[in-house]
Amino acid sequence: RTFSQRHIRKKKLPLVPENSNTRSDNAYLCSFSDWKKEFFQAGESFPDGPRRTLLLMNIILDPATAHPALILSAGNRCVTMGEKSQDLPESPQRFRSLPCVLGCQVITSGRCYWEVEVKDSGAWDLGICRLNVMRTGRISIKPEDGFWAIRFYKDEYWALTSPERQLILKERLARVCIFLDYEDGLLSFYNMTDKSHIYTFSQGSFEGSLRPFFRLWSSDSGHLTICPVPEAAQPADNLRHVFTPALGTSCNLQISVH
Repeated sequence: RTFSQRHIRKKKLPLVPENSNTRSDNAYLCSFSDWKKEFFQAGESFPDGPRRTLLLMNIILDPATAHPALILSAGNRCVTMGEKSQDLPESPQRFRSLPCVLGCQVITSGRCYWEVEVKDSGAWDLGICRLNVMRTGRISIKPEDGFWAIRFYKDEYWALTSPERQLILKERLARVCIFLDYEDGLLSFYNMTDKSHIYTFSQGSFEGSLRPFFRLWSSDSGHLTICPVPEAAQPADNLRHVFTPALGTSCNLQISVH
């Protein structure tokens, strides 16, 4: 799949460059001007303009939100699903109806992305959700209920719109990049094997707090792994952005980039 002509005309392609300068091991930084030199060729040149920053997020899974059947790795970067539920502490943040887990980070502004290894999982949902989505009862994974996600199930890919939209891809996904532009209301997914565009939700604008969202379907679904952020670092200037953990979670985390 390729970028839509609408995004090309608006010159707001959500791009992920390979050559990023990093501020810390919590976030990679790059500028809008760097994107012109990278992959994702859209067939149109980009005008020079103000530098726009992009963060590669160091996502950590929040155990307080994990469904009792989900098992997190020691570093909270990998999730699998067991055959039966665990006896876990009560938490109002915990999913009870569906086997879901959220990232610790709460996103309220800016442009960021993260990557997830999906090659060892046979059925999953990936995306973002609002902070206050339902955790119990009948949960519908769609934008009207605060979820923006894509799905892989029974060897088919779907955008979880209303109604759902099937995605025809050239190959099975191994690593997915999830790109969020909060102010422009864009959530985009990319195949990081061939750098192709998968799907973009165009929300117009987001409101409130958002969190990374992950779901497995069964105990034989394999696992999802959040890709680590490399440690190599070079400082970047003129950036101010804050990501904080959700209140009431077990995350001891605050990311502040200046």
